[in-house]
Amino acid sequence: MVLGVGKSLGIVDAFVITSAASSRQVRTIAEAVEERVKAMGGEGPISVEGLSDARWVLMDFGAFVVHAMLEEARDFYQLDGLWSDSENWEWSPVITTAGGL
Repeated sequence: MVLGVGKSLGIVDAFVITSAASSRQVRTIAEAVEERVKAMGGEGPISVEGLSDARWVLMDFGAFVVHAMLEEARDFYQLDGLWSDSENWEWSPVITTAGGL
């Protein structure tokens, strides 16, 4: 889910919210996001928090923030509902060749 929070928050344009069933998957998502952003010519994150236990990894890229969370944490914190008045931006994955992200 990608939420346009710029009008409400003012310090960031978007939140990317995703979840996975295990800490290993959350960590893999975070690593893949950083790798993909860099592969597309972007800078690495300004800061990353939560990688040690990978229950909720927060990656600040300046213009957008990625929240990669365990499914149980996402259900508990309900960020989707907290920011429900924000724009829900259309998102579609970039399809690459085998071995790509």
